[in-house]
Amino acid sequence: MTAWVLLRGLMRESRHWGEFPHMFQQAIAAPVVTLDFPGNGSLHELASASRVEQMVEHARAQLRQLGYAPPYRVLALSLGAMVAEAWGEQHAEELEKMVLINTSLAPYNPFYYRLRPRNYTILISLLCGSAIRRESLILHLTSNRSHMENMQSTLLQWVVYAGQCPISNGNILRQLRAAMRYRAASTAPQVPTLLLAGQQDQLVNVKCSLKLAQSWGCEIRVHPTAGHDLPLDEGAWVVRQIMDWDDIHC
Repeated sequence: MTAWVLLRGLMRESRHWGEFPHMFQQAIAAPVVTLDFPGNGSLHELASASRVEQMVEHARAQLRQLGYAPPYRVLALSLGAMVAEAWGEQHAEELEKMVLINTSLAPYNPFYYRLRPRNYTILISLLCGSAIRRESLILHLTSNRSHMENMQSTLLQWVVYAGQCPISNGNILRQLRAAMRYRAASTAPQVPTLLLAGQQDQLVNVKCSLKLAQSWGCEIRVHPTAGHDLPLDEGAWVVRQIMDWDDIHC
């Protein structure tokens, strides 16, 4: 059975998916594989790639080492979705389907939509300060439920992750550089693609996903209240959209 490969975004690791992989696997009854990029999570001691294309090759190598052969289906968020798009460009024969969440791409999206200007100083501040301050800022930027009481346990868990697998400032900058320098092809992906987006994304303007859907002629589904970390804010909704789209494109 074709495995679903889950890719996270900037400064995040596979554990930041929380309960979502289990929820997703229960719904689709297929293997679900979560990967870390170099510099994050279990690979935090490695230097991060400074090019998205290098992240693609590392993901492919990890899957081979884990015993998963192509084709794959990819569900990816933010920077991870950029990696998935590049993967589809370079090795389309390896991917059956892609679901890209709250991503942005040059040359389709201008820089001031790809990262909302009001967040520039916040992003810089992530390079200094305590782990709890950094993780609190990230949660506030990426989740529209960060104010809810049950999110306190999520924050505390993220702080634990940061202590166990700390990401260096150098690796943060390398990942930022990779995201900023990557330019997608001017043609639509050869791989069937679904775009998911949060209307209230505070990090990346939802117009980025809308523009990609228009340019590529692919389907997009937008949640009216969710933020950047759509699987965290509305995981069950994400699963339903994928299953519905998957049934149509089976």
